[in-house]
Amino acid sequence: MNKKRIFVTIATLLMAASAFAQTAAPTPTGVRWNLISAAFLLGIAAAAGAIGQGRGIAAACDGIARNPSAGGAIRTAMIIGLALIESLVIYALIIAYLTMNS
Repeated sequence: MNKKRIFVTIATLLMAASAFAQTAAPTPTGVRWNLISAAFLLGIAAAAGAIGQGRGIAAACDGIARNPSAGGAIRTAMIIGLALIESLVIYALIIAYLTMNS
């Protein structure tokens, strides 16, 4: 059992070293696909975030209209939900920025 574990460990280490042997080849076409993918990522994230925020605000307004006494709790939950939705769009912005600079 111990010899098998040592053999597997050595084989894994030897295979992992060969993964770093070559560098990435430059793009021959000259098209910067990372910029195009970053633009699509931001567009889709902004559109989905806006749709989510609109639906969340509409649901909160509907809930407050049905039960005005629960307006404070609904408003607090709505603001927290909007902040979380906006944070997802900001995460997409960070990912797009990292993709653009790679």
